[in-house]
Amino acid sequence: MKDKKKLKIKIFDKEYSLLVENEEIAKELALYVNKVMEETKEELPDQPAQTIAIIACLNIAYDLFLEKNKNREFVIQASDKIKKIKLLLNDPAMSDPS
Repeated sequence: MKDKKKLKIKIFDKEYSLLVENEEIAKELALYVNKVMEETKEELPDQPAQTIAIIACLNIAYDLFLEKNKNREFVIQASDKIKKIKLLLNDPAMSDPS
């Protein structure tokens, strides 16, 4: 495992200290989470910070869920195509040059 580094990030006007393996990814994630939190606050300006945080988490989880389903569908389609290619390669009629 890589050495972890201390990193301070700021999300929703609060600073957090983290131990991270990859500072660039951690910074990018913090920016993304902060962006979603700020967008949620704009949509729900009268809600407390905890509600905004939960709604933002649900929005991020929803995006992740959609991406996982896209990936799952891609894997299924790729597997189907690989099976078809294998069947074609094993087909004696395909290997007969005459």
